[in-house]
Amino acid sequence: MADTQKTCAQPNKTVLCISGLAGTGKSTLAKKLAQKYNLQYYSGGDALKDLAKQEGYDISVQGWWERSDGLNFLKERLADPKFDRAVDAKLLEYAKQGNVLLDSWTMPWLFKGGFKIWLDASVEKRAMRVAERDQLPFPEACKMLEEKEKRTKEIYKELYGFDLGKDLTPFDFVLDTDNLTAPQVFEVLCHVVDSIVFSTPKPEEPEPKLV
Repeated sequence: MADTQKTCAQPNKTVLCISGLAGTGKSTLAKKLAQKYNLQYYSGGDALKDLAKQEGYDISVQGWWERSDGLNFLKERLADPKFDRAVDAKLLEYAKQGNVLLDSWTMPWLFKGGFKIWLDASVEKRAMRVAERDQLPFPEACKMLEEKEKRTKEIYKELYGFDLGKDLTPFDFVLDTDNLTAPQVFEVLCHVVDSIVFSTPKPEEPEPKLV
């Protein structure tokens, strides 16, 4: 809590971290929050996709991470941590500069400070959203999500020792999005950010003098 209060007291050092597994809507919401609060938006997933493109992958397909190329790149990352280490080092630089919103699975553990939000949802709900987003049959979306998340969790467990999706101790706020629409989630997050991150402490009232 002390780190959060310090960040709040220095608006130019504001750091928001948004995390959540695929299908929770974290990237769309993170971009909207960054725009609303005039923060620079950086995505760990986008940075990794750029590295995949440099390796020769075609990243233009909708839902790339859940497709065969995305899963193959996950195998590469599991075999060689250089991709993740490069991205995380860059995100840490941005975090230290401040005035940023980080859409990342690793920064809540690696950056000691800021305000960290985890968006939660059931596997079924997330698979439904991914199936609709990527125009996939529901069983196929379930299978792809399961494989992707198994390998992703292995990467972070091997690299940093945390359990993605299970260990929520770094987070200041956890929101279950199962029964909320995207606008409702955005409204809740704006209220939380306004109330905690950008709140202005009320001046202490002087004690009444005894006559």
